[in-house]
Amino acid sequence: MKDGRLLLAPAMGWLAFFFIVPMLIVVAVSFASRTPYGQVIFEWTLESYQRLLEPLYLRIFANTLWVSFLTTFLTILMGYPLAYYIVQLPKKWQQPGLILVMVPFWINFLIRSYAWVIVLRSQGLINSLLLKFGFIERPMQLLYNDAAVMVGMVYALLPFMVLPIYVALEGLDWRLLEAAYDLGASPFKAFRKITLPLSMSGIAEGTIMVFISSIGMFIVPDVMGGAKTVLIGNLIQNQFLSARDWPFGSALSIVLGILSLILIFLYYRAINGSKGGAQNA
Repeated sequence: MKDGRLLLAPAMGWLAFFFIVPMLIVVAVSFASRTPYGQVIFEWTLESYQRLLEPLYLRIFANTLWVSFLTTFLTILMGYPLAYYIVQLPKKWQQPGLILVMVPFWINFLIRSYAWVIVLRSQGLINSLLLKFGFIERPMQLLYNDAAVMVGMVYALLPFMVLPIYVALEGLDWRLLEAAYDLGASPFKAFRKITLPLSMSGIAEGTIMVFISSIGMFIVPDVMGGAKTVLIGNLIQNQFLSARDWPFGSALSIVLGILSLILIFLYYRAINGSKGGAQNA
């Protein structure tokens, strides 16, 4: 037992130094103040947290939550059928299917975001094709709006939903479905009563990964939304890099982290409750 703890010491020390210590620094800075030139002064105050109650920042928080929930919902809607289809493939084709899902991870995230700019801009691929075939008379505004941000978010985070659902479906005992069909259940009822409940763990894991990633996203709104879409991640980035208001940026980061933990706790509690209800039924 003692040797096992010694083996864990390097990993725990690494996490403590590069995660816990920086987090404590962020907490300390969030209670500090700043000079007009951006210098941090450790005069403890709640001013940064009080600013979060201003209507402007409350709207940004609400918009961020809405975008994150919608992104998560769309990735479930698109990712579940894709994961189900890959599981239904012959064994020799399942691995290539997963590789195709993971291929975007092999390309830099910023490059992938700018690739969407090339596709959606006024002189981009979509508008050029629509103009060439006469479907439109003038280019459509497909970029720098909320719809473009949603496309970029779903594209970037879809693999995080597909992979956990695939793992959950792969471990499913398909004999249960065969038994349900033998007892007269329709395909939809068998899916609703057996497949979906038994794959909820994958949906829960994918939801957590997608939601947490989307709630702090700032690259996609910057590149594909321009100045028209501001989420919490963009606001935090602006406070640290442009406005030089580190205390306010730190306060935003702390509140965002706490909010994420609360939502994760509530979601897992709801999932466990639904599982318990299904088992009792």
